[in-house]
Amino acid sequence: MKGRSPATVAIAAATVLASIAIFVFGSVDYWAVYAGFIPARFGGTLAYLDDGLLLPAALTPFTATLIHGNLLHLAFNLVMLIFAGVATERALGAAGVVTLYLVGAVASVAAHWLLMPSSAVPMIGASGAVSALIGAYSLLYGQNRARPIGPFSARTVQVAWLIAGWTVINALLGFMTAGTGMPIAGAAHVGGFIAGVALARPLLRWHWQERA
Repeated sequence: MKGRSPATVAIAAATVLASIAIFVFGSVDYWAVYAGFIPARFGGTLAYLDDGLLLPAALTPFTATLIHGNLLHLAFNLVMLIFAGVATERALGAAGVVTLYLVGAVASVAAHWLLMPSSAVPMIGASGAVSALIGAYSLLYGQNRARPIGPFSARTVQVAWLIAGWTVINALLGFMTAGTGMPIAGAAHVGGFIAGVALARPLLRWHWQERA
């Protein structure tokens, strides 16, 4: 896997090292506040915290992906990252996977912010960025059984079904985990997934044009 998937391996290694270091040497609660994504820091009631008390807010969409609540949280995201990342990197190359992951991280926190812009609760974990890889994987490798509907092509209908299915799954997960010790940020997953679906074809064309 290492030789064919350097970007996926590098992202996974960085995520594991950062998360384990926090588990062993630090406090998850401290790092969640210091480097997690807090919606209210972006033009909200906590915008004043950009004065050096916490990590600059602009970095937190990316640093939040390196922080996990516990080993189960880390393990689940790692499995999905490797599963979707290796296959997606085979199609899009290392640069494509890195682009997907970074854009997915931004898209996921943007979706979360749109849903609850005044929230002071930190969002942590790589699942939003990983969802971008899952979205790209679903479009690149999923069998298209959709049919055209009116003016909409079969591919457009396929994309709509993928997004709708992922949205329903995460809405249910969010509902089931609401009020628990680890609620799932369903909107973040949907935001990352949409970014992955939207970028999959352009990145595929870019990657193979570069190789030609």
